[in-house]
Amino acid sequence: MEISSFLLPKDQVAYITNSISMLEALEQLEQHHYTAIPIIDNEGKYVGTLSEGDLLWKLKNTAGLTFDNIGEVPVSTIQKHVHNESVLIHAEMEDMLTLAADQNFVPVIDNEGVFIGIIRRKDIIEYYTRNITD
Repeated sequence: MEISSFLLPKDQVAYITNSISMLEALEQLEQHHYTAIPIIDNEGKYVGTLSEGDLLWKLKNTAGLTFDNIGEVPVSTIQKHVHNESVLIHAEMEDMLTLAADQNFVPVIDNEGVFIGIIRRKDIIEYYTRNITD
């Protein structure tokens, strides 16, 4: 089995660019009911993951930052506390499973680092549960 079997393609995944504001990122997390979301740059390359905690820590630790002015803060300036490592689309299943053990989702990239989708830990667990119990 190849990891592409578990791929949720980019066009079906919510993600943000690192040029949007903190407010826009918060709205994306809320809209999609996510606690973390992949970040890509202007070239489409995966650059990290933004979590709710990152937003809260930024709000707490930045003097003068309030909900009224978070629209002025670019995501690129927010320190990321969680780094979801990515996996190449042609990587071994074992590599992906190792990452999925510690991450709710594994970002998938091509050879140039371009974000092509994610693999959700939920989908992996459901697959193995079906195949173990059948």
